[in-house]
Amino acid sequence: MENISSHFHFASPLLEGVIRKKKNRFVMMVELDGELHDCHCPATGSIGNIVFHDIPCLVSRSNDPNRKTQFTIEAISLDLPSVESKSWIGINQNAANRYIEHFITSGQFKDMIGDFQTVIRETKLGNSKLDFLVDQTYVEVKTPLTTLHVEMGDHIVIKKNAEFNSFERFIKHMGELSGSLSINERAILIVCLVYENNGFKVGNSGKHSGYVMQTVQNSIKNGVEIWQVDLQINPDAVSLTGYYNITNQFLTGDIISEEIYK
Repeated sequence: MENISSHFHFASPLLEGVIRKKKNRFVMMVELDGELHDCHCPATGSIGNIVFHDIPCLVSRSNDPNRKTQFTIEAISLDLPSVESKSWIGINQNAANRYIEHFITSGQFKDMIGDFQTVIRETKLGNSKLDFLVDQTYVEVKTPLTTLHVEMGDHIVIKKNAEFNSFERFIKHMGELSGSLSINERAILIVCLVYENNGFKVGNSGKHSGYVMQTVQNSIKNGVEIWQVDLQINPDAVSLTGYYNITNQFLTGDIISEEIYK
């Protein structure tokens, strides 16, 4: 398959701004060129338990005149606003599927997916819709943000959130992936991290950790594979920096699965 581009390029360069405060779950107030704008926050849950005050961000502009918010926050940085070359963390969990689709169709996941003929988005499987069907392989993408595997400076304020305990959707997806192996060749869960990270490893701390981990391990024993994909985002594009088979790390308990159902 022809490699159309090694990077996922944005239609227009992202704009840099500063998040001044979070108004609600879906809206943040961002300063762009001295003006304040209500911007859509596309992450469905907590982002590193960060207090969003004076946090640099990258936003995209919508061409839809009927949208309530003209801009969408695509990435944040934990660097100070004054830092010139910032490290960015992609937070648009919906966009992550577009990134993954690009790297699939441009043939950059050879070791994970191999050669293929067709890629279908949002394929119905049982009572679920999984993200991709690549020939006879189902692929589901998770973009965890609750825990960020990065160093945080003293200027970053962290708040204590209530423990997340709603994982019915994740459990259902794992069951559907596992069940698909009765008729399909492979099933893959992708843990997609859109930033430079120190490895997807945290401790067993949640009260539901054992239950979720057992669900993941049972699915693995049935043949489900888990891969980590590392991406890097900047104002112009998203690039693939690496991908790894981390299935065995779940079997040995090195990774807590509660981080992937967000």
